[in-house]
Amino acid sequence: MKWRGKGRAAAWGWRAFMVLLMAVLPACDRERTTHTASTLPTAETTLMAGGGKGLSASDAKLTYWAELNGNAAGIKSTFNQVPFFQEWQRRTGVQLTFIQPPANQAKEAISVLLASGDLPDMMEYEWINYPGGPEKAINDGYILRLNEAIDQYAPNLKRYLKEHPDIDMQIRTAGGSYYAFPFIQGDDKLRTYQGPIIRKDWLDELGLDVPVTIDDWHTVLKAFKEKKGAEAPLTFLGVPNPLFGIEGGGFIGAFGIKKGFYQVEGKVKFGPVESGYKQFLSLFRQWYAEGLIDPNFAAVDSETQDTSMILSRSGAGIWNAGAGIGTWLPVMKAQDSSVELVPAPYPVLQRGDRPEFGQLAPAVGSSGVAISAKSKHVEEAVKMLDYGYGPEGHLLFNFGIEGVSYKMKDGYPAYTDVILHNPDKLAPSQALAMYTRASYFGPFVQDIRYMEQYYSLPEQKEAVRVWSDTDAALHTLPALPTTEKESTELAVIMQEVNKAVTEMSLKIIMGMEPVSAFDEYVKKIRLLDIQRAIGIEQQALDRYRASVSKTGGNTTG
Repeated sequence: MKWRGKGRAAAWGWRAFMVLLMAVLPACDRERTTHTASTLPTAETTLMAGGGKGLSASDAKLTYWAELNGNAAGIKSTFNQVPFFQEWQRRTGVQLTFIQPPANQAKEAISVLLASGDLPDMMEYEWINYPGGPEKAINDGYILRLNEAIDQYAPNLKRYLKEHPDIDMQIRTAGGSYYAFPFIQGDDKLRTYQGPIIRKDWLDELGLDVPVTIDDWHTVLKAFKEKKGAEAPLTFLGVPNPLFGIEGGGFIGAFGIKKGFYQVEGKVKFGPVESGYKQFLSLFRQWYAEGLIDPNFAAVDSETQDTSMILSRSGAGIWNAGAGIGTWLPVMKAQDSSVELVPAPYPVLQRGDRPEFGQLAPAVGSSGVAISAKSKHVEEAVKMLDYGYGPEGHLLFNFGIEGVSYKMKDGYPAYTDVILHNPDKLAPSQALAMYTRASYFGPFVQDIRYMEQYYSLPEQKEAVRVWSDTDAALHTLPALPTTEKESTELAVIMQEVNKAVTEMSLKIIMGMEPVSAFDEYVKKIRLLDIQRAIGIEQQALDRYRASVSKTGGNTTG
């Protein structure tokens, strides 16, 4: 994500962060990933040498639209410079021309792309968010209905879906259309990776315990501000939308709600119209006035959050065990060996309560790779995308290149020092993004053995344990198939509802409106037909539960 801090202080913070990184990390050639990676042949070279399987270079030149992952983008500027994408092309014999939208502008760029009519063969995007849903994208002639193509050319995905009918339901529309090759988290333990992180060394110095309740957090954040000089005691993401960082349940979950849709005993609810949201806004209004949260909270992106934590501008954040603890802690310890970061449980109101909400990703990711309805290379594209669901592709997508990024040890794919102790001082998250797709998403099934090694620090392992200790599974909605009509209606309603929620939230938290204004905003949101939106989600959930129950699968996300 791009730096979006405001003013001289923000600009100074980022420059200071870069100076710190340069001081901590030996200089490395950003155009050279590792000594091993630099020797890898490019996809073009290998294909011309006849090294690909099944297709000649002249027959297999396809186009692929996608946004380059941020961890890779900081090292390489294009997909074809990344060893993973070189190897994927080499193995499948398909040469790709990549089309990259500007960073953080995928939604705007895909609209321009579709309107142009000049579509690439493959497009990696959150098709569930297409106006009217993926069924409409099919009917509009943009993407291909994949049912026949999967049946004919995707034996690996077909086999997996037959063995996992609950996943099969989540990657189809209500009309039964397959529309994209999905990212699947193959173990429930992979789905929780985010939560509150706090400076344990500061707590010890101040004689405080790891906070559990909302009152505990107030005491801690106030002490961080007054006694440690923290300018933004608590930081969290405000990009791509304000309060994005709390959508997993951090702080807001203490009031018995989530910010979006969730379920309670099979009944769908929308958090921002519940009384608990008013309580949450009142709390954050108080904390904002006291200077306990980042004054620019609505504009905080991942780089801003990194800077705030590493430079001790903040003492607590809500972020991932990998990109948070795993990235921040080594840099901070290199400057001060006494620094400690630990996970904190999701906050509750009363000590002894169990957190109802916490971050729990759906088993099926929102992003998938669709094939253009105009593609003349459907068979080649499907076979290439199916590769990730087979045994060889599974290892490539999760662990990279054998002998380079991993070695088999008694049947276990163990990461090498290229990943865990990179010779060019890349963080594990960066090295993984160069050789695998395990740490973000793509057309494959994520492997739990990736996390077992990626989360190598004791603090990371403890984080997963602590953050998983919630009832989030009872409230999380699965990826719900909807009809074209339902998706279109839902998109229209939620566009206006989300605008109203954002306006209400910012004005109340920042003191531009009194807390009492919440009730009028809720009336406005109800007039925007939020009840109909809840009804659509309920229909989709009921339909999904009925279908999955016939197969004996589970009905949670």
